[in-house]
Amino acid sequence: MHLKQTLSSLGRRGLRVLVGTVAPALSSALLRLAKTHEDRGEYAKAQKLCERSLRVLGSAPSKPALGRSRVRSLSHLATLERIQGRYDRAEALLREALAIAATVFGPRDLEPSALLHNLAVGHKYQGRFSEAKRLYLKSLAITRQVLGPEHPEVASIYHNLGGLEHARGRFARGEPFARRAVRIREKALGAEHPDVAADVAALAAILDGQGRYEESEPLYRRALAVFERRFGPEHYELAVNFNNLGALCQATGRDAEAERFYRRALAIKEKILGLDHPDVAMTLNNLAMLYRSLGRAREAEALYQRALAIFEKTLAPTHPKLATCRANYAGLLRAEKRDAEALKLEALALTDARLGSAMQSSYQDRPQS
Repeated sequence: MHLKQTLSSLGRRGLRVLVGTVAPALSSALLRLAKTHEDRGEYAKAQKLCERSLRVLGSAPSKPALGRSRVRSLSHLATLERIQGRYDRAEALLREALAIAATVFGPRDLEPSALLHNLAVGHKYQGRFSEAKRLYLKSLAITRQVLGPEHPEVASIYHNLGGLEHARGRFARGEPFARRAVRIREKALGAEHPDVAADVAALAAILDGQGRYEESEPLYRRALAVFERRFGPEHYELAVNFNNLGALCQATGRDAEAERFYRRALAIKEKILGLDHPDVAMTLNNLAMLYRSLGRAREAEALYQRALAIFEKTLAPTHPKLATCRANYAGLLRAEKRDAEALKLEALALTDARLGSAMQSSYQDRPQS
């Protein structure tokens, strides 16, 4: 029998049963494939698969299985939007998922907790730190209650609580969270797991912020070795570590190494994320800081201008990264005796650029599945 005849013979009720059975299975297969592409840094391919999953499921889930599958598709798509710097779009998807979750899941289900956690990740990138912390702590309480205090998903929340303090420049406060994430996940998954390597790299970034470079550098290199074995030479996780090693080398007077690491990070980020992503802007800012210190003012200015244009387009006006980049550029302008231009940037940055600013290391957040 042809497919058209088969569908006709089923009738409307039969079609609903078929969709309710087949669609969630197809959606799950599409999301697994999307995760494979995401792990390879192929975000555009992963996004198309998530969007296809949503089309398969339809817009109005009529059964719990369809609702659950739609929530997972929306959450995965939101993560991809956030990775690509589209924070408002990611938030809208997560809020749509939360609205469905309220009607589908019970009080001990982890899906709503994961949505709150991932919404908090987005709030951090938007500079909404207090909201992010409230959501993280709410998610942490639910996840600990359901899974226990030593589960890897609990480690993800501690990892991101550390990232929140890192973004606020409160590195010592973030260290206990980062260390707890490493301890929990390493015990559960083993030292060679890439998620453990990500926790190790995050701890290194927090140690950097405290000037503890002798402790952080071996951690970065340990994480790099795991990522290279697992993902190859051009994955985003490597770019994060190259950026941070560049900042570390710059802080310890190894300028040639710093430039090589920054350039490697920039090439990977631009290839994977595009030219206008805020994480690209972070490495542009860091490379500009290096060039300024080396007396390469013209090159530094071009990089600062490009970084500022990206940050102003993608981040909230009060975000610390935007303020730091403005302050750094203003410092260059003052050194060039362009005080009027510097003063305008200092006023926007709400800081005195002549005081300088700390180096910027990246901190890669972990979404909950």
